[in-house]
Amino acid sequence: MAEQAEGPARVGSAYETDVRGRAVIVTGAGQGIGRRYALEFARAGASVLVSDIDGDSAASVAGEIAAEGGRAVAGVCDVGDAESTRAMAAQALDAFGRIDVLINNAALFTPLGRCGFEDIELDEWEAVMRVNVTGSMLCARAVLPVMRAAKWGRIVNISSSTVPLGLPFFLHYVTSKAAVIGMTRAMARELGGDGITVNSVLPGLIETEIDNPGRTDALRQRVLDMQCVKILGEPTNLVGMILFLASPASGYLTGQSIAVDGGAVHL
Repeated sequence: MAEQAEGPARVGSAYETDVRGRAVIVTGAGQGIGRRYALEFARAGASVLVSDIDGDSAASVAGEIAAEGGRAVAGVCDVGDAESTRAMAAQALDAFGRIDVLINNAALFTPLGRCGFEDIELDEWEAVMRVNVTGSMLCARAVLPVMRAAKWGRIVNISSSTVPLGLPFFLHYVTSKAAVIGMTRAMARELGGDGITVNSVLPGLIETEIDNPGRTDALRQRVLDMQCVKILGEPTNLVGMILFLASPASGYLTGQSIAVDGGAVHL
């Protein structure tokens, strides 16, 4: 039974963290943390669909992977649109013949202003929910038939450590990422019998190339003061956990929410 659960990918023991031969979709992969996920999956031997709403950014990251000798294709996807997510899954299946892993990374975050929840525009609230919550569900639904047929799959939803912190003046974002945790738990219950695991990762404050005017030195110091490990987080600090959750080694772990934030929060 253990070998069956591996699916048609490279044969290995159930505790291997190897992702060679896997086909991975990373949403929101045109920049920031998503870009790093895509690059590192390709470096680890996976084939990657670099998915982003910005086609030029997705193509740039796929080009980086190709320049390093990796295998990747770029795709344009609006995760809040059901037809667009179905097209994304179809593109991955056509390119790689399989879909093993979905990293639900796409989210609205940096452009959002911080304010009291009574001042959040309803249109902005609904846009955050459409991308951060509905988008994750639609992407999972789009890849589900392929994973079910293979009896193997890994879905990794990206939440945020702002949820256990209860970060104020950012209610739409925090609420959406809390919903991702609930979605992860319920989805794991539904899909475990199909050999599909579903987990969520809660990144802390992570420095990327994306300009974020609200990220001041004072904020960085406050976060460092909360952390057990006194280093500023970078995308590479998340990669080990993401690769583990995408690998055979995580097959007995599902429905879990794991904070990767230097120990700022303890779940």
